[in-house]
Amino acid sequence: MTVGTAPPMPGSDGQGPETPGRRRGFGAALGWTALGALVPGAGYLAAGRRRLGAIVLAVFLLLAAGAAWLATGGQRLAARTAVDSDVLLWATAGIGVLALLWIVVVVTGYRMLVPRGMPRGRHVLGASVVALLVAGIAVPAALAGHVVVTSRDLIDGVFADDRRSATLPEAQDLFGNRERVNVLLLGGDGGEGREGVRTDTVIVASTDTETGDTVLFSLPRNLEDLPFPATSPLAEVYPEGFDAGSESESLLNAVYRNGPAAHPDILGATDDPGADFLKLGVGEALGLRIDYYVLVNLEGFSRLVDALGGITVNVNYYVPINGIPDTRQLPDDYIAPGPNQEMDGATALAFARGRFGLSDYDRMARQRCTIDAIVEAADPVTLLQRYQELAATTEDIVSTDIPRSVLDDFVDLAFLVKDAGIRSVVFDDTVIDPAYPDYDRMRRLVQDAIDPPAVEPSAPPAQETPPADQVGGPAPEAPPAPVDDVTDACAYDRARAEEALAQGEPPTRQG
Repeated sequence: MTVGTAPPMPGSDGQGPETPGRRRGFGAALGWTALGALVPGAGYLAAGRRRLGAIVLAVFLLLAAGAAWLATGGQRLAARTAVDSDVLLWATAGIGVLALLWIVVVVTGYRMLVPRGMPRGRHVLGASVVALLVAGIAVPAALAGHVVVTSRDLIDGVFADDRRSATLPEAQDLFGNRERVNVLLLGGDGGEGREGVRTDTVIVASTDTETGDTVLFSLPRNLEDLPFPATSPLAEVYPEGFDAGSESESLLNAVYRNGPAAHPDILGATDDPGADFLKLGVGEALGLRIDYYVLVNLEGFSRLVDALGGITVNVNYYVPINGIPDTRQLPDDYIAPGPNQEMDGATALAFARGRFGLSDYDRMARQRCTIDAIVEAADPVTLLQRYQELAATTEDIVSTDIPRSVLDDFVDLAFLVKDAGIRSVVFDDTVIDPAYPDYDRMRRLVQDAIDPPAVEPSAPPAQETPPADQVGGPAPEAPPAPVDDVTDACAYDRARAEEALAQGEPPTRQG
């Protein structure tokens, strides 16, 4: 008796039992494949591979939940990770592995779902759809990997653990027992037509390591007789304060260039002797120990603003564009007063540097407002969209002695500063005379700003006394330096702006 072969099961192709995915139509297979690209594991579940699909989906949901937490409650950990070049190296590899696994899930899910025996045209269409889905995974992954590599290069290029400095503190001492961290912020006004670098912007940011409360101390560029610590060799060569032989070359903004030129090896091995000169001198002038410096080249500053897409500032009076006061070379133009003015890089640089017909203190105030506007413009979305350009620009125009090893501590400090207040003390001519500065009084004002004296209960009015010069007694103590909120200092002054506009063109333009 001949035993016949059993007929195949309905719908079978002779290659094994048919799964639910095999019974789906071509359109449904493409739909589930697309969904599987958005939610990895969904395609496996639709194809009947429930255990594998559940595992892939669970991993995806865990990764998505972790990313959501890093973007919200875990921002500090994310920021600390972003400044660790070793972690970033592993992150680059991790992005590549995850992208590859994601692509494998999409391709294998499609092969499980697509019906067998399709016409060639549908094969081509299906392969094209899968290729687009793969590209939708690979391209963002490649961009993310490039951002991570750029971040690592930026950190390695700007922050170096092997930088030589004569003034760096011990790393373990920074946030261990220190109540405050003091960073010297310098704006280097070097470039075409200028020999060397002059630091026309000198600001010290003093931050409480527990609360994040920050006070900015702005020093005028024409400050004279900058002192140095008695324990420093600079005090031996400048016993009466910094002196380069002439008044114009002995101002604060000339120390960075002229100090090392006159005494190149006095501080020993260092990669930036000008910054060390200023850290020691400004620290002595204010009664603070300056821990680190950050120098921004203002000639490249306009590129930074352009990389951010511009900034918005309030303009309360006519600000000159170019012009040289000493030679009476008139400005090329003026920035007119007005609120919320959007500026590109070139205009923002002119706004921060313009001085023709104005005082140094006007310029100091505008520079603080420009910094505030840059911080405001650097929102997360802008930083993400323009990160490549920003990173390249930053590496070109910023130098610092902050080492990589303390970046995570600075991240923690930055989160405290974000939630705390930022105040400002400006040592202008209403507080000190830059030509004859009273450094003892400056130090007292610094300490009062950092640790305000307790307010005593009001006492009954004292009996009026004659002026000191009439009775031969000492002159009364000068009033304390004003402490301003940076945001308030940059507010739009409508009355002043309208008065400037009512006067028409600035006098220097008319003449």
